[in-house]
Amino acid sequence: MELQALPSRIGQIRRIVSAQLRYWHMDSLIDRASLGVTELLSNVHRHARPDKTCTVEMELQLDRLKVSVRDHDPRLPVVEEAGPLATCGRGLAMVAAMSESWGVVPDGESGKTVWFTLPTPAVVAPVTRDRLPRLTGGELADHRFAEVALVDAATEGHRPEPAPARSAVVG
Repeated sequence: MELQALPSRIGQIRRIVSAQLRYWHMDSLIDRASLGVTELLSNVHRHARPDKTCTVEMELQLDRLKVSVRDHDPRLPVVEEAGPLATCGRGLAMVAAMSESWGVVPDGESGKTVWFTLPTPAVVAPVTRDRLPRLTGGELADHRFAEVALVDAATEGHRPEPAPARSAVVG
């Protein structure tokens, strides 16, 4: 759903992002995701033309969270070097610094999508009778930091495709 990137709405979106991450049990991502979405929405508020309408989407995959903001301004964002006394101009640099990756997908004259990803914390699955713990490759190097993989005896060697969880913020 679309929303207006107005200062009062940016705080609401930040709270919605936080609530969704709590629901997904990804509390450790709240601060960085909130900072990133705030910076992207602030850019829409400050720079987007002809209007401030945008869409926020969060996609949770097995190993990362992707947060996207789509607006109707086809001009691509530019990472600027802000002087030490500048009061603005550091938003995209902060997004780049705190995220795993970020980028822009242009959509011709209809706008663009600016996105960033954050690595998700490891999720520990409960051990069941059908799954056997097994040390993986790193065990010889240093047993203190060896990874343990839970292997389903029936599907060993087969990896299911990740199914992303998506959430679009309603305006």
